[in-house]
Amino acid sequence: MSYNREAYEQVHAVDQPTEEHKATWSHELIGGAAAFEAMRLYEQKAEKEGKQDDHAFAKEILAGIAGASVDGLIESKGLNFIDREKAKRHATQEAEKLYKERTGYTGGF
Repeated sequence: MSYNREAYEQVHAVDQPTEEHKATWSHELIGGAAAFEAMRLYEQKAEKEGKQDDHAFAKEILAGIAGASVDGLIESKGLNFIDREKAKRHATQEAEKLYKERTGYTGGF
C-alpha cells in the first residue's frame, strides 16, 4: 500500500482527533491523504467522462482538488494546528507524483 493511501486511511479512520493524533499528525500526513483523495477523484471523473489525459489540465485539477481536500480535512477534523499552506504544497507535489506513477507521464509539471 502506498504512503498516500495509508495516510488517507489513517486520517479518515478518525472522526475526532485526540491529543495523541495532534501530536503525531503533520502537514505531510494531511498532504499525503489529500493527494490520494485528489488522484482518486480525478481518476473517477476521467473514467466517468472517458477523457484522455491532458497533462496541463490534470495538473490544475489535481492542485485544486488537493487544496480543497486539505481545507476540508483541516476544517472537518479540527486540525487548526496544521500549517495549511505547507499541507497544500505537499498535497500538490504528492498528487503530481501519483499522477506520473499511474499514467507513466515523464514530462515536467
